[in-house]
Amino acid sequence: MASPSGVWIAPPVRIAWDRAAAATAVRPARARPPLLIVAAMLAVYFLWGSTYLAIRVALETIPPFSLGAARFLVAGGGLYAALRLLGVRRPTAAEWRTSFLTGALLFVAGNGFVVLGEQWVSSGLVALVVGTMPLWAALFGRAAGQPPTTREWLGLGLGFLGVAVLQLGGELAGAGFGALLVLLAPVCWALGVVLGRTRPLPPGPMGAATQMLAGGLMMALVATLLGEAPAVPSARSLAAVAHLVVSGSLIGFTAYGYLLRRTRPAVANSYAYVNPVVAIVLGAALAGEPVGPITWLATAVILSGVVVIGLGGKR
Repeated sequence: MASPSGVWIAPPVRIAWDRAAAATAVRPARARPPLLIVAAMLAVYFLWGSTYLAIRVALETIPPFSLGAARFLVAGGGLYAALRLLGVRRPTAAEWRTSFLTGALLFVAGNGFVVLGEQWVSSGLVALVVGTMPLWAALFGRAAGQPPTTREWLGLGLGFLGVAVLQLGGELAGAGFGALLVLLAPVCWALGVVLGRTRPLPPGPMGAATQMLAGGLMMALVATLLGEAPAVPSARSLAAVAHLVVSGSLIGFTAYGYLLRRTRPAVANSYAYVNPVVAIVLGAALAGEPVGPITWLATAVILSGVVVIGLGGKR
């Protein structure tokens, strides 16, 4: 539209449209919800929580380290082969060294001690003791220059309090050597997690594949040195091993590795506070273990700790 002097003047409607378009152009796009992070957290919360009962069932006819070797060789070897077929690069020598170091801590010691301990300690109680892992990870992480925030310390404290409530009246004191193994398991796992964050590992799922493959090879060696002679496994044990391979290792450990890369350590390790609840509920539903009011009180405390930790992490 022209003015009386002949100068072009934009119509008011056009001016309003241009201003709105300019505002939209400079406004930052809203971040999409982290659906993969949510899915990964649900996987490690609930799938890993179910592995404690599956381990007890598998141990009915399969020796401990033979069980671990079969589980991690199948899961790690299968994932490694699939990734190589998809064109993922071969890990370097330095990455393999880290995979064997962390695989020894995570699987031979961390998972191996859990499996050994479940021969004397109930699956629910084992899950409760493993729930202390984030505290050890926080301590090791502090030494590695990754101190938790104040809010995360609060969440860790609430989680530990919930685990302590669950342990009241437990049977750990009478488990002897099994109790010692169970207590050492989260310490070894936490150390393996921290070292895996500070040393070279293959990126993405290949890191999980090499760690599981290395751990499975070492567990097979330990089983041979111990002279484990597995009997013919029952159908129940084979079903439990299949669940451990698919849900616990392929899905669960891969999801955990994704969380370690995308979130703060306290957020990734918060699974340890939900796993005991899942393990206890499954034990009550499938194995007839009694669940009293104190369990539900601890559940509220544990989940509040998880919420606090989640609020303390970076978006």
